[in-house]
Amino acid sequence: MKKIRFGIIGLGNQGNNYIKRFENGQIENGEISALCDVNPVKIEKVKNRTPLKNIVYFDDYKKMLDSGLVDAVLVETPHYQHPEIAIECLNRNVNVIVDKPAGVYTKQVREMNEVAEKSKAHFAVLFNQRTTAVYRKMRELILSGEIGEIQRVTWIITDWFRTQQYYDSGSWRATWSGEGGGVLINQCPHQIDLIQWVVGMMPKKVRGFCHYGKWHDIEVEDDVTAYFEYENGATGVFITTTGEAPGTNRFEVSGTKGKVLCEGGKLYINKNTADSQEFSKDPANTFGGGKLLGQMVEVETDGKNPAHAGIINNFANALLGLEEFFVDGKEGIKGVELMNAIELSGWKGGEAVTIPVNVDEYLEELNKHRKASRLKIVDDGVVADTSNTFGSGSGV
Repeated sequence: MKKIRFGIIGLGNQGNNYIKRFENGQIENGEISALCDVNPVKIEKVKNRTPLKNIVYFDDYKKMLDSGLVDAVLVETPHYQHPEIAIECLNRNVNVIVDKPAGVYTKQVREMNEVAEKSKAHFAVLFNQRTTAVYRKMRELILSGEIGEIQRVTWIITDWFRTQQYYDSGSWRATWSGEGGGVLINQCPHQIDLIQWVVGMMPKKVRGFCHYGKWHDIEVEDDVTAYFEYENGATGVFITTTGEAPGTNRFEVSGTKGKVLCEGGKLYINKNTADSQEFSKDPANTFGGGKLLGQMVEVETDGKNPAHAGIINNFANALLGLEEFFVDGKEGIKGVELMNAIELSGWKGGEAVTIPVNVDEYLEELNKHRKASRLKIVDDGVVADTSNTFGSGSGV
């Protein structure tokens, strides 16, 4: 059977992580035909390490796209470059998977989505956490109405402690000019995507309380608490940091008929005996809250967690007509917009920001921070082992 020829742009931590997945045979109907990085040191390191053969190396990604050697591309560069490179792929009708996040600011992601609408190529974002069994099942339960009308969404995700050396390991890391943010845009894009994908709705109003360089010597946020308000009256809280150990990963959604809870890699449901709002309106139930209470039980899932390889395999198989595409890249804008709303509110001292976010206001404020961003001189040729960093589906 024909295999999809993949090119990888960016041979840093993530790029090497995906190369290893091809080396280990995790990508069944795909093979690497080309690799690209502007840093010759990274290219030489891959050449000297990988057992894969017949790979052509490039130091200019546009030359790689024009070479005719690739059917699809994985974009593993710093965040600001994701939309730019994706647009070049889409304009050439080259299929592309962009690693998270889809971009740094909503305006550039809108432009990318507009190009995607016109392109014949397929476009995805590497939302590997959407493949996780507990999150897929959680979404299914919520959207099917098992817990009724959503009332509250709470996610405490603080279990990705990072050291100062981690932040010092790359010139682009934890800077407004190089990365465009901190814990929100690096570690949390998967969770920011999931909190709207699993629940099935976006907040309409956001307040963000961000601490910049609270636990590390960095200029971006490393501690965030965000408050959400939804169209139906529900509220939500999202808490994250890279400065806390031991951390917590607890995702809970409450509704009028019960709640679902994801923690410790397991999913639980507690269903009320009746809809709480209907129960409340019954004059016979003055002090009868106890009658509502059900029992917390573990929910069985299919146990399948294909993660990063699952997204790439699906993309290759879908291009070959073997299955449907799991992720539409245009959905990546939702997470970026939510991150932008939290960040913008943080810059404004916690003032409420409505969604859709004012894209020009956000970009103007971001550019002010980029202009004042610190310059870091670091050896960017170093590639770290990220194999143990994916416990929460975190960024690297």
